[in-house]
Amino acid sequence: MAWKSRTRSLQVFDTELSADTVEWCPVPPNHDILACGTYQLQKGVGEEDATPSRTGRLYLFEFQREGLMSPPLTELQRMDTAAILDMKWCHMPVSERAMLGMAVATGELQLYTLSESQEGGRSLQALSSLEVGAERLALSLDWSTGRLDSSNVRVVCSDSAGCISVLSLAEGALTALSQWKAHDFEAWISAFSYWDTQLIYSGGDDCKLKGWDLRVGPSSPTFTSKRHSMGVCSIQSNPHREHILATGSYDEQILLWDGRNMRQPLNESPVGGGVWRLKWHPTNQHLLLAACMHNDFHILHCQQAVEGSGEACPVVASYILHNSLAYGADWSRLSLEDPAPCSPPAAEPKESLAESRGHLRIQYESPTASFDTSLEDDAGRYIPEGIPAPSTTPTAGPAVNLDQDAPSLSCLLASCSFYDHMLHVWRWDWTPDKGPQESEQG
Repeated sequence: MAWKSRTRSLQVFDTELSADTVEWCPVPPNHDILACGTYQLQKGVGEEDATPSRTGRLYLFEFQREGLMSPPLTELQRMDTAAILDMKWCHMPVSERAMLGMAVATGELQLYTLSESQEGGRSLQALSSLEVGAERLALSLDWSTGRLDSSNVRVVCSDSAGCISVLSLAEGALTALSQWKAHDFEAWISAFSYWDTQLIYSGGDDCKLKGWDLRVGPSSPTFTSKRHSMGVCSIQSNPHREHILATGSYDEQILLWDGRNMRQPLNESPVGGGVWRLKWHPTNQHLLLAACMHNDFHILHCQQAVEGSGEACPVVASYILHNSLAYGADWSRLSLEDPAPCSPPAAEPKESLAESRGHLRIQYESPTASFDTSLEDDAGRYIPEGIPAPSTTPTAGPAVNLDQDAPSLSCLLASCSFYDHMLHVWRWDWTPDKGPQESEQG
């Protein structure tokens, strides 16, 4: 069955500081709430060894579909903070409130609750914070509540010292349960298995993907995989399908795994850019959103790969209107059953490398600026060491075979990019089409 895929920009917002993480609130009735975090490296002035400072800002927005001629985002709050590396909403309310966790450059995990004033306005209020270690950056976090289990709410956090920390949340306060050295360099990412929250996955700049069982203790990992050839920087357990895990790396590959056999991935999908974040769709078990750093944002359909085809996941949609490193991306749970509004003016698409007059130099940086590599081909495109140059856009692959009665999809998404400090809100419409499979960008 052929499908017609279309992405359309709804609004572009300048965050002023470099934007690296966006998160829609998953807790009803706040699906219209969007948080965006920024990270700015301020280099020291004066002495050569002056310590750089890292500052950030947290934005809170409300999305409104009313009024086709007005921008849908309304800014509710902005708060200056330490530089934000990652943030995630708890998947369910805690003490009847939505809760946002942030991993920041001061080495802290910070918690905020979403509160509503008597006038009806919503804002984030600081609740609790805990330092996971001195002289390190907190790099990622994940909640144990991916399948809406509130029996034992915990948070896992990774940091720039290569450590993983597990914390519990009780009566609004964070308590450290355990911490261990997991990776030789930065531990870019950590994540729970949402199906068995005693299992934790971690990925680091040492190119290793590891598993940990909290019942056994962190003395040794349950597995160590070197299947990725560069730093592992994104991991997410599929909340809809047991045992399925997605990982991404600077090596520009997305790997799908069956957690019962971590010796070999189910499949490998090249996406032409370092995979900084991966997000499974909130209700569709087969759709995976990828923020691909140097190669935009893509939605992959993983059904055939999960069922054992061994083939790369086809890309069913791409959003290409950002002009810088694609870092943050997330799905909204807000319904978009109404007709889509007209697209307002958006940032101009990138000038193609072929049309560029000069040699385009791309700096391949981590958000912590802890390394800086520049490898290019004759056209100025980034090439990972020892890996063939990818095409600019991932191959769409064969037509996706879906059930004939599969419904149309209309999804609201947000994405952000780093050096141009831009937040984009956009929609994706995927509808059955009797003609040839096609994809268009609006």
